[in-house]
Parts: sequence; C-alpha cells; structure tokens
Amino acid sequence: MRIDLPGFGSYPLSEPTTWPAVDRPATSRIVYAAAHVVADPLGDNTPGAPAAVDWEATLRFRRHLWSLGLRVADAMDTAQRNMGLDWAATRELIRRSAAEARSLGEPATLVSCGAGTDHDPDAGTLDAVTAAYAEQIETVQSAGAGVIVMASRQLARIASGPRDYHQVYGKLFGVAERPVILHWLGEMFDPNLAGYWGSRDVAAATESFLELIHANASMVDGVKVSLLDEEHEIGLRAALPEGVKLYTGDDFNYPSLIKSGSHALLGIFDAIAPAAAAALQVLDAAEASCTDEGRERLLAQYDEILAPTVPLSRKIFETPTYHYKTGIVFLAWLNGHQDAFAMVNAAQSARSLLHLSEVFRLADQAGLLADQELAVRRMKALLAVNGL
Repeated sequence: MRIDLPGFGSYPLSEPTTWPAVDRPATSRIVYAAAHVVADPLGDNTPGAPAAVDWEATLRFRRHLWSLGLRVADAMDTAQRNMGLDWAATRELIRRSAAEARSLGEPATLVSCGAGTDHDPDAGTLDAVTAAYAEQIETVQSAGAGVIVMASRQLARIASGPRDYHQVYGKLFGVAERPVILHWLGEMFDPNLAGYWGSRDVAAATESFLELIHANASMVDGVKVSLLDEEHEIGLRAALPEGVKLYTGDDFNYPSLIKSGSHALLGIFDAIAPAAAAALQVLDAAEASCTDEGRERLLAQYDEILAPTVPLSRKIFETPTYHYKTGIVFLAWLNGHQDAFAMVNAAQSARSLLHLSEVFRLADQAGLLADQELAVRRMKALLAVNGL
C-alpha cells in the first residue's frame, strides 16, 4: 500500500504490526498515559469559546487505555488544560472519568486527575492561589480519583522565591486525603512556568523542590518531572526520599529512563499505548528473569519495541513543544478512536501539513497505525481538503 505524502513522495507503508493482547497491568512500573479529550466536531470550539467535548468518544478512549493495562492521568496538559479546556469542562471530565473508572474497579488505582488554579486566572495572592488549588483538589477527591498537583501559572507569576512555593504546597498537603503526585512542568511545555520552585536556575529549583518533598514525604506519592533532561531526572530520582516515586514525563528519553527505574506519566503514551503496553510486559518478564542471559535478551526486546516510537515522539513534541497535543489527536483520529480531526480551541490547526505527514510516516514505521486502510483513507481526505 502506498500514499503520496508531502515531502516524501510515494510512500510505501510498512508491514502491519499486530500487538499482543495485554491481560494485566505492568507490575515492575506504575505507568500513566496522560489522555487527550475528544472535541465535539459540531460544537463551537473556536479559540476562546467554552470547550465542547464529545463525552462518549472521550470516555471510550480511556477504556482503550485501561484495556491495555495503563492507568489514566486525566485533566492534564495533554487534555489541553490552559490551552482551551475551561474549568467547567475540566470539572465534568474529572467527574465522568472517575465514574467510568469506578465501574471497572477502584478509581484511585485507575485514574488520577490534575488539580490546578486555572479557574482563577486573576489570583493575585498566595492565599488566593492556595484556595484555588484547594477547590480543585477537593473536586478530584470527591470524584474518587487520585490527585496530581499541577504547576500553577498564577503561583509562578506572584511567587517571590522558594518560600512562597513551600507555603502554598505545605497547606495543600493538609487538604489532601492521601498522598499526591507533584508535577514539575518545564517551560518548554508552558513558558508561563519559567522559574518554577523559585529559581530559573534548575539546580537551585531542584534543591527547593527536594526540600519540599523531604519535609512532606508521607504525603507525596511521587513526582512527575517534564524537563526533557535525562541526566537531571536520574539525579533527582536518586535524591528522593525512600518510597517517593519518580514518574518520568520525558517524552524524549522515556525508554531508557523507565528501564533504569523511573515510573511513567507520559503524554506520548496516549499515542503509542499498544507499543508501550507490550514493552512493559517484556520489562516485567526481564526483571523476573532468573538468568542474566534471559534478562539481557528481554531487555533487548524491550528496546526493540520502543526504539521506533522515539523519533515519532520527538517529532510530535518538537518546538513549540506545547503544540504536541495536535499530533496526539491526529493519531487518535487516524486510528479510529474519534470520528473527526477536531480539537477544543481549534488546536488542530497548530501544526503544519508537512509536520502531520511526518507524524503519519513515523507512526507507520513504529507499527502504530492500527488499521492502515483507515489511516490512509483519512490521511488522503486531509490532504484533499488542503488541495493535494
């Protein structure tokens, strides 16, 4: 099968990949896929309009992730928080996602949701930021989901140094009913978060972050770090208190970081879920192997599965990184998880046709076009709309 792709000419598709069925979650790592929302293609999702969500398709995609043994991190930046998903839609997403998880088991072990301050964009004092955080934490907890404390644009804007971060987060630990995941999102994902934890110097910010965690270790399940710096993450992981997990958010270096000991909370796992699930099962087998030879053979298989996904992820997350959601939704559409290539805030227009053509090619090479005929048909339709 071939398709004419801009920039690549007549492109021959690879042999289709059949991923193994997964009947249980991974045991060697805790892994979350940060899930996107599916926009209602008939809704008014123009920039600045309230988000119109296709709830059935959105929940169906979460069931897809759970069926592969992955946990879901919901209402995160992958779901377009701070980029079109308003608080009314976010609150409904949290409620619906947790209710869907409850129908399958214990919601807190299947879904954790982001709690931030985005519903109060004008919060101008530490007390106001704390109150905004507390409201969203209580919303997540009342739904029965786990809590991920997201980085706050409002706190980044008004904080004068590490002490202000410690003051706010210290109060939030008192609001939380169980240990939370702390999220450190780098400025490549959101320029408004530059200098988070009180310094633009990463070493100084890390010192502040670790001080907060060590002082509150009993209330910190783990930390989700999205700085795209493998060496920094390994050092941070080693410095965490015993029992506090490092959930990699590094969409460039996740195979090696997971293999070396990080857990994961990744936006790219939305797009590469079948490959990720297969690789994690192999990693489980490797860590349970009784022989060095068996372990090395299985780790090589793990690498073989994930290696082709890395160029795809690096393309999707290329600069400007915060537009990665477009590639994520594009692949969900190609793979039949939603009926339209549409996003809230009209974000489907954030990447070029050449970018999307490269995403198509790399997804094919990674074995991540579930139905090649459907994917080709939809890609041709997109090209035709653009005059090609």
